[in-house]
Amino acid sequence: MGFVPFVGAFFFIVVEAMRIAYFDCFSGISGDMILGALIDLGLDQEVLKAHLSMLSLGGYRISVSREPRGPITGTRVKIDFSEEEQPARSSGDIQRLIANSSLPTPIKKTSLAVLLRLAEVEGKLHQSHPEHVHFHEVGAVDSIVDMVGASIGLHYLGIERVVASALPLGRGFIRCQHGLLPLPAPATLALLEGVPVLDSGQERELVTPTGAAIITTVSSEFGGFPQMKLGRVGYGVGHHPESHPPNLLRVALGQTSTLMFRERLLLLETSIDDMNPEFYGHLMERLFRAGALDVHVLPAQMKKNRPGQLLRVLFSQGLREAILQILFSETTSIGARIHEVERCSMPRRTIRVQTSYGRLPVKVATNPEGNFNLAPEHDSCQRAALRYQVPLRQVYEEALRKARDRLHKSNAATRGRRDAERK
Repeated sequence: MGFVPFVGAFFFIVVEAMRIAYFDCFSGISGDMILGALIDLGLDQEVLKAHLSMLSLGGYRISVSREPRGPITGTRVKIDFSEEEQPARSSGDIQRLIANSSLPTPIKKTSLAVLLRLAEVEGKLHQSHPEHVHFHEVGAVDSIVDMVGASIGLHYLGIERVVASALPLGRGFIRCQHGLLPLPAPATLALLEGVPVLDSGQERELVTPTGAAIITTVSSEFGGFPQMKLGRVGYGVGHHPESHPPNLLRVALGQTSTLMFRERLLLLETSIDDMNPEFYGHLMERLFRAGALDVHVLPAQMKKNRPGQLLRVLFSQGLREAILQILFSETTSIGARIHEVERCSMPRRTIRVQTSYGRLPVKVATNPEGNFNLAPEHDSCQRAALRYQVPLRQVYEEALRKARDRLHKSNAATRGRRDAERK
């Protein structure tokens, strides 16, 4: 793929705040609690159901209700289904179910990242290839609905950044398809490697594998409340009616006008000099699908003066084990270096503009001076160019022009409203 320059891509606009969600997991986290909190925040349950219907998945019913837990009332989501009506599904089956659906691409991408993260962990635990894993937690329709539903909610609420609290862990045992397991469940603990946790002292399951897979995939960091202008607060109700603290997940939605975002990430490096170069494309695809933020393969001169490659992978802290699993199964590397790094980035969002070649996505990033750059999404422009038999640059420049005009009009309207308010 060639590089398309940012021709005339810098303009001034009124800076928009980024929407951020803080998951306060004081009583744990599960898939149904996440769905409940997102609906409590404003996700229309009909929008949720309409998008879930895009999956070739039946034999279940979603019910939404308001329920109290102690002095607080939140939203409870229940998925009712008959296990006898549900076919046995492997992780690969569910991947195809999501990939072949008509869900919007960002929702597919998040859903698949959550599923693949969970499948990698379960595959390691059961000594099986991730695509061949058969296990109740993902095979059950309620977990599929939880994973995809959470992705739908984050997308339609416009949440661009997720931060989560430390996760409290329960004690005891739980009986599942594999028999009696200690709490936290082995899959949950594997998913939480690198994540701050604490002992709750409670004899019950607080963090489920599905909840752990979702939050460690979508959260950029774990810790206290981030700096933001607080907006709405939603509560997702868990299925334990009596517990202390009350069985709720609290999600605070707010906005941050910070013009530069800092986050703690992990950078993996390994040097390779004995691998078939044809394998790097497949390796990079797997790493990105697992949630890697950046993957680079750089030329390197190694010991004994041999030419080789330096593989560098940037990813969130919760993905450490999944990335290492891919590295050691897909490459000839026998070791890697992992560093904690700070990434500073500009706020970014995606808008869609109507062009002669259809609606095309354009990425918008804002710098600290309030200027921004525009980058039409390459793959979408390429597909449009092939479909309409026109040069790629022609599609790219029209998308860029339409986006620039739209943002200028939006900027002018905002200035007009502010002038009117001052008068």
